[in-house]
Amino acid sequence: MAIAYAPPCDETAGREGNGTCPSQTGTLIATVLGSSLAFVMGAIINVALPQMQSDFGTDAAGMQWIVNAYLLPLSALVLVGGALGDRYGRKRLFMLGLALYAAATVACALAPSLSLLLAARVVQGVGAALLAPNSLAILADAFSGEARGKAIGTWAAAGAIAGAAAPLAGGVVVDLLDWRWAFAIVLPLAMSAWVIGARSIAESREDAKDRPVLDTAGAALVTLGLAGTVYGLIALPDAGAQLSAIGPLALGLAALAAFLWIEHRRGEEAMMPLGVFASASFSGISLLTLLLYAALGALLVLLPYMLINTFEYGATAAGAAMLPFPLIMGSLSRRIGGLATKFGMRRMLTAGPLLVAAGFALMAWRTSADMTYWTGILPGLVVMAIGMATSVAPLTTAVMNAVEARFTGVASGINNAISRTAGLIATALLGFVLTGGAADSGALVSGFAATAWVCAALALAASAAVWFTVSEEEIAS
Repeated sequence: MAIAYAPPCDETAGREGNGTCPSQTGTLIATVLGSSLAFVMGAIINVALPQMQSDFGTDAAGMQWIVNAYLLPLSALVLVGGALGDRYGRKRLFMLGLALYAAATVACALAPSLSLLLAARVVQGVGAALLAPNSLAILADAFSGEARGKAIGTWAAAGAIAGAAAPLAGGVVVDLLDWRWAFAIVLPLAMSAWVIGARSIAESREDAKDRPVLDTAGAALVTLGLAGTVYGLIALPDAGAQLSAIGPLALGLAALAAFLWIEHRRGEEAMMPLGVFASASFSGISLLTLLLYAALGALLVLLPYMLINTFEYGATAAGAAMLPFPLIMGSLSRRIGGLATKFGMRRMLTAGPLLVAAGFALMAWRTSADMTYWTGILPGLVVMAIGMATSVAPLTTAVMNAVEARFTGVASGINNAISRTAGLIATALLGFVLTGGAADSGALVSGFAATAWVCAALALAASAAVWFTVSEEEIAS
């Protein structure tokens, strides 16, 4: 049971106490601003990558690490971040996450070398791993009943809006100034979240008997496993089947196997209790998440890169080109969510990936060196956005309904970690496209088309996974 520590909210407490004056409105604003940092920065980085690659004189592998140095700790530690908040205080970990994120963002903006930039991106990822799970837990503790649903809906909608605005805003900054200022523009968000959160958020944590045991061995193994696997995958296009690539890849896969063994031994005390996968529906939805977000992760990195490098778009134009995707998703997700009750979540989760697959196939079919955005990219992007809205709207509810009530929080965290890991692996695999495209823009276009076909196959497999494994009765309960 969560217990909250909320001092009296009066003028004396505000002036002379610890400065905290708990407020639901302030809590919502602070958590929305804090959690939006990840959406904003990720979208901005995608349109800033070509300029960053040029400034540092790095190859495709260096560019991939700019993305993955952030995604790696976020994917590996997001479950630990939630457990730390439950144990030591959600506000404390949320504020620590904000401080780490803001400090790392300043370091990114000032980084004189690629190695220092990557180190700062790692710290950014650690900060985000503390922010993401604790922001939602803080909301769940601060609100109850119908108000909780509205608060979480606002939190999710704000993330979608931030994701929609960020590519265009970031592109303008990159074109008018440079990529360093693209990091600087998120600092006001972090500072505002800190000031409002320090005053408005009440501390909460789990009661001593309910606090999770920290799975440090699991956290270490999954971090080592993902790091080795990603390093090997990024190195493969250049190194081939040499020890410098195969060695880290083998080490990473061995560490991931050891992680699964440790999690099995720890049972319900594991950071990822494998017992939840005994539910065929949860396993099917997890596979859907892995495949669908891998496809999406590849698109969000590769499309703006191709538009800038091959079709000579500026960063602003590339950001604007991505805009229809988050706008359509954000505007339709709420409306489509109501259709799940009418048609059934299993049907929606099957139909959504089918539409995403159709969008990728349309994009792959229309992609050519002489295409225009309006005929080659936009039609497929629109179909994909409709498909993602159809998939994402019922996904959270289906994840929580697919497991026992006592595992709903764990299941949601695992699904979140899977989606992050999918983007991490997809970005690592893009080296096979980017290495050839670095020397030949025609090869980049062909590589993009081939990648879109692969992503269509992934989305199709996601649809099949739901249809053959998920039970409507289980996820609609």
